[in-house]
Amino acid sequence: METLRSYLSGSWYEASSGFEELVNPTTEEILARASAEGADLAHALHFARNRSGPALRAMTFAQRAEMLKGLAKAIHASREELLDLGVRNGGNTRSDAKFDVDGASSTLAAYADLGASLGDGRFLVDGDPIPMGRSSRLAGQHVLVPRRGVAVLINAFNFPAWGLAEKAACAWLAGVPVLVKPATPTALLTVRLVEKLLATNLLPEGALQLLVGAPGDLLCHLGPQDVVSFTGSSRTGTLIRTHPQLAARSVRVNVEADSLNASILGPDVEPGSEVYAAFLADIVRDVTQKAGQKCTAIRRIFVPIERLDSVREELVERLAAIRVGDPCRDTVQMGPVATAAQLRSVREGIRTLLASERVEIATGGPDRPSVLEGVEGDRGFFVAPTLLVARDAVAARPVHEHEVFGPCTTLMPYDGTAQQAASLVALGEGGLVASIATNDRDFARDLILELAPFHGRVYLNSEKSVGVAPGPGTVFPQLLHGGPGRAGGGEELGGLRGLTGYMQRVALQGFGPLIDAIAAGGKRGG
Repeated sequence: METLRSYLSGSWYEASSGFEELVNPTTEEILARASAEGADLAHALHFARNRSGPALRAMTFAQRAEMLKGLAKAIHASREELLDLGVRNGGNTRSDAKFDVDGASSTLAAYADLGASLGDGRFLVDGDPIPMGRSSRLAGQHVLVPRRGVAVLINAFNFPAWGLAEKAACAWLAGVPVLVKPATPTALLTVRLVEKLLATNLLPEGALQLLVGAPGDLLCHLGPQDVVSFTGSSRTGTLIRTHPQLAARSVRVNVEADSLNASILGPDVEPGSEVYAAFLADIVRDVTQKAGQKCTAIRRIFVPIERLDSVREELVERLAAIRVGDPCRDTVQMGPVATAAQLRSVREGIRTLLASERVEIATGGPDRPSVLEGVEGDRGFFVAPTLLVARDAVAARPVHEHEVFGPCTTLMPYDGTAQQAASLVALGEGGLVASIATNDRDFARDLILELAPFHGRVYLNSEKSVGVAPGPGTVFPQLLHGGPGRAGGGEELGGLRGLTGYMQRVALQGFGPLIDAIAAGGKRGG
């Protein structure tokens, strides 16, 4: 059995106790073990701040971009090996694994292109010079400079490759070293990925560190120049936010947490139309892709009350036909959830929603599927694609309060008005993305403006975009990823906006020509 090692302070560290086992969620075969017990995390953070921090800050944006470009190529060159690990350790189908691994390389490449466009600057100029009086002798200017700490990246189990890349790309381009703490159950892919990135010798020593296993006292050693970027449950996010050290030292914390994402069908969309078909396809994809273990997956579906039964029938037919089983098989469309704990959580969550008033199972449910392709006996962490129906959307409060992080979604009616659709979606108290399917511009405008305060992204599909729209679950590096309230209140990606989480905005005030000369060394974001 392989023992996974951490990479800290410029060398590989292997623990001798405190191990957690990593398994294949299809067969329950033990693949590896991981522990960070005994690691000197204070020294690792000091090493990054004092060794790689100055080296990264000395690089221009163009030089950092070349580094990111080379890292993206290294991931692509090892693509087949990484995809195999996604299947074996994550329970992904090959298509699901591509979503993760290719997302990692493409995000690094996108930020490489962005960095190249910034050229030889080392910091960002924010906005135009601001006259501070009648004379040009006194002026102000905002700039963004790299923070002098470490970006601690704590990632969830569902995206062991992309989760690392989408945070690290922004931190590295900003000029900040990273320490990556992946979720242990699926860390095998992250460990291999880090090995590939380190082997390029493109990163300054200490710019990439890896901690596998329990985080120990990591947070106790962070200070005001450090950043914590977390993806995971809202419960863990709250524990991080309220950690005494982070609170006392005002450590910057970015959280992406639970999200009861919604999809709304406009009253103008007719069954059989392209937009209607795309609406259904987006839902089926989000229920089954990565076995529903995506932070952007559609958890709540709202349709005009007169469309409830027809949408139900269409979704039941499509979801019931999904082939579930061993993701190594080309014919399988959905594999298991990632861990035994995740299986328990999904089953308990479905039962919680079913306890709501007037909620029923349309297809699937909490029990093990009766038919599984390529799976013998009762091994594996399998759940069927599940559609629940709530006849009274307001009364079904748990549906708006509890996320089932698995292949489960709930269909609910609304009266066909943008106002009621928005009010029902808002019961989720904040999400990463809401999606709308409509050709009615007035309905779209009214609904978007009502949804916007509660979401980080609103996705609109219509007859004008139906052939090219990728679905609401696709996160582009050019657009913000994050959301208010239940979704964590954080922001990631968004082009240059992603860098600002790892930089300090400062107002320069003084003699105008001197301020201009200083700002000339930076680059304005487009």
